[in-house]
Amino acid sequence: MDTPQSTPAAGRKILIVEDEHFISELYVRALGRGGYDVTVEVDGKRGMELAQTNNFDIVLLDLMIPTMTGIDVLRQLRAPGAKPLKAKIIITTNLEQREDIRADIESHADAYLVKAEITPRELVAFVDTIK
Repeated sequence: MDTPQSTPAAGRKILIVEDEHFISELYVRALGRGGYDVTVEVDGKRGMELAQTNNFDIVLLDLMIPTMTGIDVLRQLRAPGAKPLKAKIIITTNLEQREDIRADIESHADAYLVKAEITPRELVAFVDTIK
């Protein structure tokens, strides 16, 4: 008799901070099928508050979101003296960034993905590799 194998997603929670409904739906569907427990927030300030609860393993953070940009959320979550997060923060964007701006963002984030260059299936495979 075979024993069930645990997947990389088993019991892992993802917070998606994304205001584009179509994209968040694609991600929710793909990540849900991949076994992840997914929460979506469209508002930057509320997304930051949810991330600070430390209830998530991964935060997918869009840069252009209402009330507070993803860059501001990232900087506050990673500011000196901020409560340490267990979550890995992955920036998701379709914006072209100047190299210096992108380097600054990447220095605070755990990964940086361009949404137009990754399919939902590739996103799940990428997230599966994050420890």
